[in-house]
Amino acid sequence: MPTLTEPDTEPTARPDVWQLDYQRIAAAIRWIDEHRQHQPRLADVAAAQHLSPSHLQRTFSRFAGTSPSRFLRWLSATAARDLLREQGTVLDATHAAGVSSAGRLHDLFVTLDGVTPGELGRGGDGLTIRHAVHPTPLGLAAIAVTDRGVLSLAFHDEVDAAAVEVRASDELAATWPNARHRPDAEATRAVADHLAAAVEGAASDRPLTATVVGTNLQLKVWEALLSLPSGSVTTYGEVARATGRPDAVRAVATAVGRNPVATLIPCHRVLRATGELGGYRWGTTRKRMLLAREAARVEA
Repeated sequence: MPTLTEPDTEPTARPDVWQLDYQRIAAAIRWIDEHRQHQPRLADVAAAQHLSPSHLQRTFSRFAGTSPSRFLRWLSATAARDLLREQGTVLDATHAAGVSSAGRLHDLFVTLDGVTPGELGRGGDGLTIRHAVHPTPLGLAAIAVTDRGVLSLAFHDEVDAAAVEVRASDELAATWPNARHRPDAEATRAVADHLAAAVEGAASDRPLTATVVGTNLQLKVWEALLSLPSGSVTTYGEVARATGRPDAVRAVATAVGRNPVATLIPCHRVLRATGELGGYRWGTTRKRMLLAREAARVEA
């Protein structure tokens, strides 16, 4: 098999190579998932991706937070079930400790500011939305902000940033037809930097407010997810109980899936009670990568 011989690069130093490296590692994760029953070796994974083993090891570990061999563990439902059993009812514990409200949200540097029905009904009249597409360690991210906070953060698998920008702009215009729309990479860069730091496990040095559109139940679900510490997981049923609606598991799952600000509200930490990953709005490959990275940091 031919191998790539380009030098390894650090994502924090070279944002322009993030998308290429992300595509490589996402493909490697999908290949490992498809062949996990055979317990493939590093050399097997590297050969399938046309990479040298050393390059794959370095790049994979940087993006997924652990080696390809150890990553195999995080592809099994058994591992997730063990993690759920070890942690117990994380949300119940955080609520009992009194860290799920304002204090905990401040610690995480993310707070929620709900959009009123009137603002939504007016289609954003009087609102200025600034948006741009940024390369991130998890692929291209379309980010939109207002003076009040982050309106949306969505990942895209495409490699053409211009095409992603057009599609994201069209979606914003459809939702907020009366708002003023301004391409502005500088206005959205702080959110991209916050995301990159979070993926790398670095502490944020500035707070973010997410200006979200949702029902009362959806807002409660998203607030509950903000109380989940990094490295922890929970279930849809536990989230439903935390919102005071234990009978609304299906509605809770819908709310998790409609999280408008990827990773800022950590919906990737919600699993099925069986330990299966469940769905993820931005693809299960990203969900696996995020969970593996957070678990590796906890173990370290």
